Amino acid sequence: MATERVVVVNGVRTPFVRARTVFQKTPPSTLGGVALRETLARSDLDPTLVEEVYFGIVSPPAEGTNIAREALFDSGLPASIPCTTINRYCASSAEAAAGIAAKIIAGQIDIGIAGGVESISSIRALFSQEATDFFQDFGKLKTPVQKLTHAAHLRPAFFTPMAPGIKEPTTGLTMGQSADLMTREFKVSREEQDQFAVESHKKAHQAWERGFYQSHVVAVATADGKIVDRDTDVRADTSVEKLAKLRPAFYPDGSITAGNASPLTDGASAALLMSETRARELKMSPLGVIRSVASAGVDIKKEPLLIGPAFAIPRALKLAGVRWEDIDLVEMHEAFAGQALSTIRAIESKQWAKDKLGLDQAIGQVDRSKFNVNGGSIPLGHPFGATGTRIILQALHELRARKKNLALISICAAGGLGMVLVVEAI
Repeated sequence: MATERVVVVNGVRTPFVRARTVFQKTPPSTLGGVALRETLARSDLDPTLVEEVYFGIVSPPAEGTNIAREALFDSGLPASIPCTTINRYCASSAEAAAGIAAKIIAGQIDIGIAGGVESISSIRALFSQEATDFFQDFGKLKTPVQKLTHAAHLRPAFFTPMAPGIKEPTTGLTMGQSADLMTREFKVSREEQDQFAVESHKKAHQAWERGFYQSHVVAVATADGKIVDRDTDVRADTSVEKLAKLRPAFYPDGSITAGNASPLTDGASAALLMSETRARELKMSPLGVIRSVASAGVDIKKEPLLIGPAFAIPRALKLAGVRWEDIDLVEMHEAFAGQALSTIRAIESKQWAKDKLGLDQAIGQVDRSKFNVNGGSIPLGHPFGATGTRIILQALHELRARKKNLALISICAAGGLGMVLVVEAI
């Protein structure tokens, strides 16, 4: 018996904006609610038919950690829809899509929404465990004498917040530090990274100018009355000469800078998924099909933190029943230009494929004319929980525009994780 195919019917994303700017006072639930509401509105689907919502986020707000549920409440969709929040770091919304797809294939549901959101602006400073214990213990005390005695142990350091960071607990290194070390291992120069970043900005700018992103980016009204309808970090006027003037961000002799890395970003995305049979019954016109999903994890004490996708690509291709040569577009998450270029090095290396995958030949050759053709995370931004769905929508819309068939989606994530999808246009 043939397996039921899962189709992506529609989807939207908000503009992606630099953290602590125009979305600073817009909660993640609001951004997520916009993505959910507009996805349903564009699909012209009865909301009561939606059976599940999976939403990704990496840094959920303290007051509502099941952001999928909070976004649903904000969207106005029926409260009867179950909601699950997922954290697979930068691959969170891609994993949300995989989770909904798996439920559809298993016959548990016919229709679901996958997506994600991140509001770096909403991340709160933390206090030390010692300070937390002190104030919790203080709150339990009953008498003034007990409280005064306890207060004698109060120290000024308790009021010093710990700035939010993006460090790997296992290695103690930030993502940027790990990526910088990765560029050294794969011998990726600073000049290559700056050139890559400039090209990505130009492609994103051109895509906006020709109306590509208007097909699936929806405007958001902020609390102060502003209408945000475009990504805010795309720089049409950037150049290799300008980027060359920037200082290394993580090591004095490093090659990663603020100019060749993705910025901290606020934004949300969502996609409506359903079984192909149900889509046919509802007379929907899907964007495409999820052909395969594959994930990998690497030992980050032995392998570069962000090389995971290269390990997952062969399996994704095999599950989809296609070869590298069949792929019409490659959409790769650009956490850093150096990370993307290092992954390309691995994909194209026969020796790497032999040593790491036990293959007789390289995974394939990356045709740059088919690679991130509308720009990537460096110019567009990278709201951790929302990037995966952004790339799925971007790939399917571009396949349709080019009248092409297959796209491979590659997403690296913290913890040595990698996720790869093959999607097919309809």
